[in-house]
Amino acid sequence: MNQNTKKLQDQGVSLWMDNISRQMLDDKELDRYINEFSITGLTSNPSIFDKSIGQTDYYDSAIARLNKPELNDEALFFELAIEDIQRAADAFLPVFHRTNGLDGFVSIEVSPLLAYDTESTLQSAKEIHRKVNRPNAFIKIPGTPEGVPAIEAAIAEGIPVNVTLLFSAEQYQAASMAYLQGIETRIKKGLNADVKSVASLFVSRWDKAVEDEAPENLKNKLGIAVAQKTYVAYLEFLKSSRVQRIMNFGTSPQRLLWASTGTKDPNASDILYIKNLIAPYTINTIPDKTLMAFADHGEIGTSLPDNTTAADKIIKQYADLSVDYAQLAEQLQKEGAEAFNKSWNNLINSISNKRSQL
Repeated sequence: MNQNTKKLQDQGVSLWMDNISRQMLDDKELDRYINEFSITGLTSNPSIFDKSIGQTDYYDSAIARLNKPELNDEALFFELAIEDIQRAADAFLPVFHRTNGLDGFVSIEVSPLLAYDTESTLQSAKEIHRKVNRPNAFIKIPGTPEGVPAIEAAIAEGIPVNVTLLFSAEQYQAASMAYLQGIETRIKKGLNADVKSVASLFVSRWDKAVEDEAPENLKNKLGIAVAQKTYVAYLEFLKSSRVQRIMNFGTSPQRLLWASTGTKDPNASDILYIKNLIAPYTINTIPDKTLMAFADHGEIGTSLPDNTTAADKIIKQYADLSVDYAQLAEQLQKEGAEAFNKSWNNLINSISNKRSQL
C-alpha cells in the first residue's frame, strides 16, 4: 500500500477517484487503486462519461448491443453508465461493509439539463436509483436553487445524494439544510434515518476564474480560502443541536467533499489542493494524474483551521481587486452547469453518431 495516500486516510480524509471508464473496470485498474492507493470511492459526471464513451471506441460493442429502437440516445447512455456504476459499486462493496456503510460509494448524475427543474430532477433521481439498485450508489443532484428542494425530497425518499456544483459556504449551507430537513422528515414518519449524503464543493475553478486578476502573492489561494470558509460552516453544521438530534436516531451526518482538486495552473504544485485540504471526516476526489502525483511525492500540510480569519483576509484582498465573492460563486455555479450541459450534449451526439455508424 502506498504510504503517502495512507497518510491521508490516517488523517481522516477519504480519497475518491474522479474518473470511471469501462476500460478501467475491465483491466482491473480500479481494483489496483483500491488495494494500492487507499481509494475508497468514485465519482462520475457528464464530462467524465463524455471522455470515456464519446471520445473512445471502447464502448462501441456495447452501443451496438443496446442499439434498439425503443431506447433513445439518452436512455442508451444511462444503460451504459449504469452498467459501469454497478460494477464499480460492487468493487467498493467490501469498503462499504468495512466502514458500516459510511464509505465505498460511487456516484452517477442526473441529466445536467435538469439543473433548473426541481420535479424532473427528483423523478430522474428516483428512476436512476431504482435501476442502479446498489446500496453504495449516490445520485448526484446539483445544488442550484431549483436542485435544493429536489435534494430534500430525494433524501426524504431514502435516496443517497451527492450534492454537486457547490461553490461557496452559503451554497453548501443551503444543501446541508436540505439534507437535514429530508432526514427530519424520515424521522417524523418513523423511517430509517440513516440516508447517506455528501456535499461537493468545487475548489480549483475559483483560482482559474481569477487567474488574470490575481497578483503573485494571491495566486492559487482563493479556492483554498473558500474551502476553509466552507469547512468552518461544516463544523458548525456537525456540532448543531439539530444534527446531534438526528445522530441520536442512528444517522451518520452528511460529509463535506472537495471536488475539482486537480491543479489547473501549470506553475503551481500538482498536489496543491490535496496537501492543503486536510480535515477529518471529509472526502477528496481526485483525477488519476493527481493521484499518481500524490502517491509519488505527496506531503501532508497543516489541518484546516476551525475559524475563517485567514480565509476572510484573502477574500477581502480579492474584494479590493473587485472580485465579488458572492457574485463569483453564483457565476461559477452557472458556468459549471453550462459546462456539464455542453459535455452532455457532446456525449449524446456522439452516441447518436455511433448508433448510425454501427
